[in-house]
Amino acid sequence: MKFISTRDTNNLNKFDSAFVIKKGIADDGGLFVPESFPVITADDIKALCAKNYVERAADILGLFLTDYTAEELKGAASAAYSKEAFEDGATVISKVGDNEILELWHGPTSAFKDMALQIMPRLLSTAIEKCGETRDALILVATSGDTGKAALEGYADVDRVRILVFYPSEGVSRIQKLQMQTQKGNNVKVAAIRGNFDDAQSGVKRIFTSADVAEKLDQKGLFFSSANSINWGRLAPQIVYYISAYCDLVNEGEINLGDKLNITVPTGNFGNILAAYIAKKMGLPVGKLICASNKNNILTDFFTTGVYDKRRVFYATISPSMDILISSNLERLLYFATDAEVCAGFMKDLSENGIFTVNEDLRAKLEEDFAAYCCDESLTKETIKKYFDSYSYLCDPHTAVGIYAADKYKVETGDKRAMLIASTASPYKFSAAVLEALGESVPEDDFEALRKLSEKTGTVPPKNLSSLADAVVRFDKIIDVKEMAPEVEDFAAL
Repeated sequence: MKFISTRDTNNLNKFDSAFVIKKGIADDGGLFVPESFPVITADDIKALCAKNYVERAADILGLFLTDYTAEELKGAASAAYSKEAFEDGATVISKVGDNEILELWHGPTSAFKDMALQIMPRLLSTAIEKCGETRDALILVATSGDTGKAALEGYADVDRVRILVFYPSEGVSRIQKLQMQTQKGNNVKVAAIRGNFDDAQSGVKRIFTSADVAEKLDQKGLFFSSANSINWGRLAPQIVYYISAYCDLVNEGEINLGDKLNITVPTGNFGNILAAYIAKKMGLPVGKLICASNKNNILTDFFTTGVYDKRRVFYATISPSMDILISSNLERLLYFATDAEVCAGFMKDLSENGIFTVNEDLRAKLEEDFAAYCCDESLTKETIKKYFDSYSYLCDPHTAVGIYAADKYKVETGDKRAMLIASTASPYKFSAAVLEALGESVPEDDFEALRKLSEKTGTVPPKNLSSLADAVVRFDKIIDVKEMAPEVEDFAAL
């Protein structure tokens, strides 16, 4: 399996997976994609049904990472998805009403990002050795909340790696902020920026493609890599849990092998739902993919009208990990649906004008796979309360956006196929918002809110969140966007 850039219009440069995982982003600014989709058949899915999550992960990743040995992938998966990291199992599916909720947040940071960021450091370490790289990696991350902590946790004290995370100072929950500010490890650093996630993400991309910064890093024996979903090593493990969830539903008798499954994903940067799309293109029996957005409904508008226009009001919401106006992984979808030349044109228009428009034929083509809905703040809160009152099911604001979109899709279309909804974070990461949605007064102290939510609902908060109350803050620096590159250079000089 070879990989190419979404912007390589001549299709001349092809790379092994170890190289693209080490590299993160292509030199032309594009994202790496597989040259083709590997195929899984009904017999393959049946065989996967008989395996556990570690075995499924190794097998599925092996279809893409063909320059890794089976032993390397099995070892990485075994270490990543251990009982110590995922006490309740890598994934948990809860039957709630007529929906199947795929809980992806039972890992060490209580967010779905753990599913990829527990294995990705192991893939990167192996890639560094495979490529004969003598320099060490400096991981740059822009986060809207969950990626930062999951990446810090995954890469903390990993040999030959340093990691620097940027997050919007007022664009994450208090719990998310504390998770990053208190991170342990000798190879980690965190800085808040004055701005939103798109400012952080754009700043990281500029630094990545800066020849001047890269040269300074090289002199320090370092090279750039990424833990965001722009890195294929982060995206590929996400494909695994959709295929694995299908197998689990077959094993539980919720669907029959070969039945089509609809999937709803609350998304901002489009990586999580793109993984489900890739699974479908590989042969997983998937019907419709429902793209669920919060009040920042740029993706809903795009799939509905064919116009992607980032020149709009940015809203800070109670589902902050979705507060994004530049959905980086949409570039990969556009490449898969067109070609490198067309895709590069769209990205050029977006960069220069803040807008691009696809023609009606392409919009209709995308509509064959995707439906899109958005959920504002009041509807998000209503959904949290409705599902707790009706089913005693407690969900976080991001998952609520997904549940609302899934239910609306079913009502509007009458589609009766089984519905899988990705649940992306523990409700305790957003205790104040969830408490308010349940009609409760919200304490000023975040940990009092966490305790009150537990008492109100009879549920138990994850230990990794409740223990933050006593954790020591290490990183409280706030910088302007223009100071990001100097911050990187200072970190490299340590």
